[in-house]
This record gives sequence, structure tokens and C-alpha cells, in this order.
Amino acid sequence: QVQLVESGGGLVQPGGSLRLSCAASGSIFSINAMGWYRQAPGKQREWVASITRDGGINYADSVKGRFTISRDNAKNTVYLQMNSLKPEDTAVYYCNAEIVDVLRYHRSYWGQGTQVTVSS
Repeated sequence: QVQLVESGGGLVQPGGSLRLSCAASGSIFSINAMGWYRQAPGKQREWVASITRDGGINYADSVKGRFTISRDNAKNTVYLQMNSLKPEDTAVYYCNAEIVDVLRYHRSYWGQGTQVTVSS
């Protein structure tokens, strides 16, 4: 069994910062791409950022220059440093990982989500 556990969400004022973490655990053989998505109330889930195992990174235009994605392969963990937060960044943030388990099955896994609220 594989699971992703997120942490680090909360309430922050506009212009503030938060750091999200997502740790994968369980019967993992390897992890390929990892990423973050978000879903605001009444909207569809949207992609935020992704990082390959080798460190290739891409960002949505809406967060470029403000958010930084990174990963620690030894800890099976992906991070999202969010700076200069805006009210429109308010959403539930989900991590995603493309994982090969010990039986060599390749699946996409999701975390449970963590709430980020940007408000004064």
C-alpha cells in the first residue's frame, strides 16, 4: 500500500509565505514525477507545479516567480514553497506522485489535500 501525506497548510495574510510538504510511504520501488495541484471553491482542480526525478521543473504561469517546487528523493518527499501569496491562491492543495510499487505496478497517487487560505 502506498500513501501520500501532506502538511503545511493554513491561514496566511496576503504577501505571506507557506511551505507545503508531501511525503510518500509504503511499498514503493521508485517515484517518477511529483507535483502539486489545487482546487478553489467552485472551480476545477488545476495543475500548479511539477518536478521530475532528475529535477526538471515546470510551473503554471499563475505561480511562476512566486512558488518553488523541490524534492528530496531520499525522503520520498516533495515541497512547495509559496511566497508573495495572494487571495486567489486560496484553495485545497493536493500533491500527486507517479509511483512504481514493489510489484512494479505504475500508478498515480494523490494526497488527501491541505487547505491554504490567504486572507487579511
